[in-house]
Amino acid sequence: MRTLHSYIVRQVLVTLSMTVAVFTFVLMLGSAMKEILGLLVAKQTGFVAVIEAIGLLIPFVMAFALPMGLLTAALLVFGRFSADNELTAMRASGVSLLSLTSPVFLLSIVLSGVAGAINLEIAPRCRTLYRELLFQVGMSASGTLIPEKTYIKDFPDAIVYVSKVQGTNLQDVLIYEIRHDQVESYTRADEGTIHFDYSNRVISVVLHNATVLYLQEGQRLPRSVIQETAEFSYTNTITNQKRFRVDVSDMTFLQLRAEMKEVEKRTSGATVAATAAELRQKLRQLAAQKKDLMTPLRVQMHRQVSFSFACIGFTLVGVPLGIRAHRRETTFGIAAALLLVIIYYSFFILGLAMETHPDWAPHLILWIPNFLFQALGAVLLWRANRGI
Repeated sequence: MRTLHSYIVRQVLVTLSMTVAVFTFVLMLGSAMKEILGLLVAKQTGFVAVIEAIGLLIPFVMAFALPMGLLTAALLVFGRFSADNELTAMRASGVSLLSLTSPVFLLSIVLSGVAGAINLEIAPRCRTLYRELLFQVGMSASGTLIPEKTYIKDFPDAIVYVSKVQGTNLQDVLIYEIRHDQVESYTRADEGTIHFDYSNRVISVVLHNATVLYLQEGQRLPRSVIQETAEFSYTNTITNQKRFRVDVSDMTFLQLRAEMKEVEKRTSGATVAATAAELRQKLRQLAAQKKDLMTPLRVQMHRQVSFSFACIGFTLVGVPLGIRAHRRETTFGIAAALLLVIIYYSFFILGLAMETHPDWAPHLILWIPNFLFQALGAVLLWRANRGI
């Protein structure tokens, strides 16, 4: 019996490794790899940074590829067993289907634990590091931040114009300093350089042989200054805190819990109202505000946890479907797996789309595919075990 279990598990693991590799490759090509390859083709980053970005993407993609790969492996392996009559020979020896498939289900439980670690901690952190890496690459490629022959108004209290950009070197630079919606000074230089402080996220422009003219109420003041170097630092442009704050979808499970406690703290108190009616209205407003703020966090937490159980549901469905299909073709197994994956993910898409509607309890929708697949798989497995 141990030899038989070892044979089945070995076949599943070999197929699983191939299917996970294929799905990982496909998902990476179809998602953020376009950004990385675009930067590489445009010579805005080096090969080392590309390898680092790919390494950070793999855990994020593995959260999706692992359940899909396990489902495909179950369909392919047990479909081949059934088509080659290996399964019939095993059962003719007096071994029940449940006994034969028990190590595969144990493997799915172990892989669910691995998927849980990826979903709850590893994937969100890698996704955040990946976005931070893209930001650093984007800052290094000054051409993407300082387009040529364009008046850039994204800098705070300044308008910047650059005639030509070559790496970090700038040519024919104009900088208008703005105060209270009026031009305060006008600086021009034939050349300059741009520097980036990644730790503080500060952009510094250093101009060489710059001419500075001062204006007051639109009139040029009689004084002008010629400086060998003039430095301007901008701290609130590309570095807007909203862009660097970790998105809710990229938070780890512990970060989501901490954020929920923070929302709880912000919305728990109520100011003293003049009347009881005003107090009740204030409490209702706080309750509604709390529900609106908590729902997206709750949805993401339930998404991470519920999606970790996908391996179990996919295995329960994949094994009996592979047996009933009685086919060894790889194309059939992949097509059936993709169809089941689409059905499974449709509930997640629906739940995430309704995260702004707390009255519909969207976090509970995320658990429907798990219960549905596990119940359906249990029924199919019971029928297959009885030969129905």
